[in-house]
Amino acid sequence: MINRVDNVTGIQRQSGQSVRSNGAAQKSDFASLLSKASEKEQVKISAHAQKRLESSQVNFSQSDRERLDGAVQRASEKGSNQSLIMLDDLALVVSVKNRTVITAVDEARRKENVFTNIDSVVIA
Repeated sequence: MINRVDNVTGIQRQSGQSVRSNGAAQKSDFASLLSKASEKEQVKISAHAQKRLESSQVNFSQSDRERLDGAVQRASEKGSNQSLIMLDDLALVVSVKNRTVITAVDEARRKENVFTNIDSVVIA
């Protein structure tokens, strides 16, 4: 039976004995909870990306949204910060950390086919 937990030192007092709590396990549990919470959050689309999508007359189906969410999740699991996600003929630059599409480039606008400031590419 645990009588008291000292939050400052992380020592649990149990029947008069001192037991060091496992801080790594606590951090791991928190990371797991945070990861699960971010999995449920749907990817947002910035105003700039929304304008680009509208001008290209692109509408995401539910299937497209699920593919995009899955691609962002995979990029997040690999530690990406900014990712280029290829969704059929559409290139999306995504802030993985913020789960936000920054810009969208359709096939007609990809003149030079050069994307900068990305650290990964995901083909969805």
